[in-house]
Amino acid sequence: MTFDSQAYAVQLEEKVTRLRDLLAPFDAPEPAVFDSPLKNFRLRAEFRLWREAGERHYAMFSQEDKRTPILIEEFPIASLRINQLMPQLKAAWQASAALSHKLFQVEFLTTLAGDAMITLCYHRPLDEHWHTAASKLAADLNVSIIGRSKGKREVIGHDYVVEKLEVGGRTFSYRQPEGAFTQPNGTVNQKMLNWAYNALGDRQDDLLELYCGNGNFTLPFATRVRKVLATEISKTSVNAALSNLSENAVGNVTLVRLSAEELTEALNEVRPFRRLHGIDLKSYEFGSVFVDPPRAGMDPDTCELTRRFDNILYISCNPQTLAANIAQLHDTHRITQCAMFDQFPWTHHMESGVLLTRR
Repeated sequence: MTFDSQAYAVQLEEKVTRLRDLLAPFDAPEPAVFDSPLKNFRLRAEFRLWREAGERHYAMFSQEDKRTPILIEEFPIASLRINQLMPQLKAAWQASAALSHKLFQVEFLTTLAGDAMITLCYHRPLDEHWHTAASKLAADLNVSIIGRSKGKREVIGHDYVVEKLEVGGRTFSYRQPEGAFTQPNGTVNQKMLNWAYNALGDRQDDLLELYCGNGNFTLPFATRVRKVLATEISKTSVNAALSNLSENAVGNVTLVRLSAEELTEALNEVRPFRRLHGIDLKSYEFGSVFVDPPRAGMDPDTCELTRRFDNILYISCNPQTLAANIAQLHDTHRITQCAMFDQFPWTHHMESGVLLTRR
């Protein structure tokens, strides 16, 4: 793969044009554009292993052909740390039957801060021989290692990596658990966090955050408002977010494990939830809502809920569903800021953000 800067500039402009066209019916301002490094930007990678000529190789498959493997020795879009670890790990499994026997998948997770974790997936139970070999490998490579077999997980080191990101002049520490969602492009994620931090601004009221994940946005947002009520449905992400709030000494956030749809029902007093016991929803003076929904966007009821807030800050990984949600809100809110974040260079995917304010 070549990494031509002119080809990248053309592709980036195509994405900006697509976002501009999608938001044109809503009189959106010109989007701010946040580009990506051309290579070594992806902090996570997953490979199947393919046996050929008696050896296991890293392999991937194209969307069009799921049967023919593409054998890989290096992966230039992945972080330098992943590219450093790939040959070292391969040499280790080639030298060790305990590591290589029935190994079928490898996952790497790294951070801008230099932390790294490798997950090894097996079609067999893991025994003492594996644990001894994997412990030595973890020490040699200075990484954490997770071993996975059917229904079992062995952890050597930590089952998370630690990221450090600077937002608004402050460095935040993030625990990112194995298997949980994290933004894959750390450089662009930091740009996105700073854009959203500035778009929210300093406020004297409260923030409702839906789909908070591991607290990626929650931590810096908490420094901008009186207090935050945040929701997330994934138990793994909730536990990571609670750890991150504690690690960063953030004390004005209440985190509830509810879906956006369930919180909508709670705020509309449709039904009570035990997980909200002891939380006085009426004590919040919400001025803003932040949403970072999955690709499907907000469901109609959640979208309708956001209408009651003066400010709607929306990060989207799917510009089509973003436009559909804005269409539902356009009669009461207008776009005052928008941005395009190139989280996924060399693909058609893009991340975008808008700030909607009440008319």
